Amino acid sequence: MPQILTFLGKGGSGRTTVAIAAAKQQANLGRRVLFVSQDPTPATGILLGVPLTDKPQSIGANLEVVLISATVAIERGWEDVKQIESRYLRSPILRNVYGQELAILPGMDSAIALNALRQYDASGKYDTIVYDGTGDLTTLRMAGMADSLSWYLRRFVAVVEESDLWRTVSPIMQPAMAAILTIAWTGESVMSAPMQEANKFLEQSQSVISNPQRVVGYLVTSEDTAAVATAKYLWGSAQQSGLTIGGIIFNRGIVSDTVGAEFDPLAVTSIPMRMGADWQPLIDAMPDFSQAVTAPKPIAIDAAKREVRLYLPGFDKTQVKLTQSGPEVTIEAGDQRRNLLLPPPLKGASVTGAKFQNGYLIISF
Repeated sequence: MPQILTFLGKGGSGRTTVAIAAAKQQANLGRRVLFVSQDPTPATGILLGVPLTDKPQSIGANLEVVLISATVAIERGWEDVKQIESRYLRSPILRNVYGQELAILPGMDSAIALNALRQYDASGKYDTIVYDGTGDLTTLRMAGMADSLSWYLRRFVAVVEESDLWRTVSPIMQPAMAAILTIAWTGESVMSAPMQEANKFLEQSQSVISNPQRVVGYLVTSEDTAAVATAKYLWGSAQQSGLTIGGIIFNRGIVSDTVGAEFDPLAVTSIPMRMGADWQPLIDAMPDFSQAVTAPKPIAIDAAKREVRLYLPGFDKTQVKLTQSGPEVTIEAGDQRRNLLLPPPLKGASVTGAKFQNGYLIISF
């Protein structure tokens, strides 16, 4: 299975340059590489030396590049949605709505990019996929999308099933739904086949995102104070998305002891400035991306100790909020929120204590 690399950092820190160098490094190692851009402007194509299109094209040995075009992707994706609908409804209602008519709404780009990456990942054609996205909280929310959608599905289904209204109407709805759906529906649960399928898909997506052998992010920064601060903020925010940060790439400068200490225990790699069309010095300076598995994991659950540890670097205890208003625990850090689905030994248990120590939020049950 391929490893997906992505890069985070302040705008102007050199994320795209680093992403291209990483793709070239992986291709030189003999890995089949796909460089995925989400930038519709000509800038990335100029750096690569070829205009990007919505279909993968080879630009060298082992290296292909592609642009995720939201308008093209939504048109293709809409046909998939209509096919799914036709599997469960006897008379599909979306068949007369066409993908060419759909406009791109805010937030759609992330879902489209995530689906495109999933398809390239499942194609079996690549060993490494380098995703050059926005490199900010939008990318992190995309990484955490499966976890968020899983929570919405899990919680709202439970709320509906527990309601008096559902208990009242479900016996009446059974014959009506049987006439509409192409599948048997017992009325015992709202978790019909489509929802079970959605749950399975979301669980698989979560397991991929949380595995650093499959998906890993790297922070890109320079000696600029704002760039360093942004990288630290994105580091902590990435943990809330379940994305492992494998290291720091320090662009266009020498890493000082002070900057190195800011990102301890992550490895900091310094790379030189790119000079014209000569990429080799940058390629040679790239880190060993296979070592990302040694980075601190975003979350560790110890059921025997009845303890959950979340690594939240870049935040202090005044910026972290812990609440438990239902069967799950909610952690807020910065502008990110995460709902923890606890394992069976801790499910339904109340929080008995919490402390913030050395970048870790430690929750006891």
